[in-house]
This record gives sequence, structure tokens and C-alpha cells, in this order.
Amino acid sequence: MNIESLRSYCLSLKGTTEDFPFDQQTLVFRVGGKIYALVDVESFDYVNLKCDPERAIDLREQYSAIQPGYHMSKAHWNSVYNDGSLSDSFINELIDHSYALIFKSLPVKIRKEVSGSI
Repeated sequence: MNIESLRSYCLSLKGTTEDFPFDQQTLVFRVGGKIYALVDVESFDYVNLKCDPERAIDLREQYSAIQPGYHMSKAHWNSVYNDGSLSDSFINELIDHSYALIFKSLPVKIRKEVSGSI
């Protein structure tokens, strides 16, 4: 996966915004103002994605390209390395999981706004 494919996929998810809150190389994707993905646009070695803690352990045991989140909560975030061993569709599935975890944690009013119900 290249950085533009990842960016396009994230931006296709309803209510996603992007910004550089930390520096000019760390691109962050948010839904409802909360981060669900972070990526270094200069090197794109990996993307940090939120993950259910039990699933995170399983994924790390199955795939060497999935490691505890670099500079993140190790229980709740994975670093998914862009080494070519994971398919784009699988990475998109992991992005979807991260997005869904953040979306369901949002207050009902914000979820409705993102969904277009208000």
C-alpha cells in the first residue's frame, strides 16, 4: 500500500478529517475529532491503528508486520508495518476496525452528525 492509497481510503470513511497536529510529517485521521490512524508521510514505514486489545494480541501473534503501537498505548494501538506482507484489503479492514472503535466511542449526538442523521 502506498501513502496515497491509505489516505484515499481513510478519507472515504464517513466524517473523516485529516490534519498535522504534532508536526509536518505525522498525518492524523480523525472521526468526530478523535484519532483513529496516524502515519508518517515522509517515510510511511507503518500506520498506527486503534485495535480491540484481545484482537491486537491475536494479530501480533499471527503477523510479524503488526506490532504494539509505536509511541502509543501498547494495549489499544498497533503499528501496522508497510513491508508488503499484508494485502491492501487486509490493511483496509484494520483501518475499518480502528474507525469503528473510535466511532462507537463518540457521543450519540456526534455519531448522528457524522452519519448525517441531524
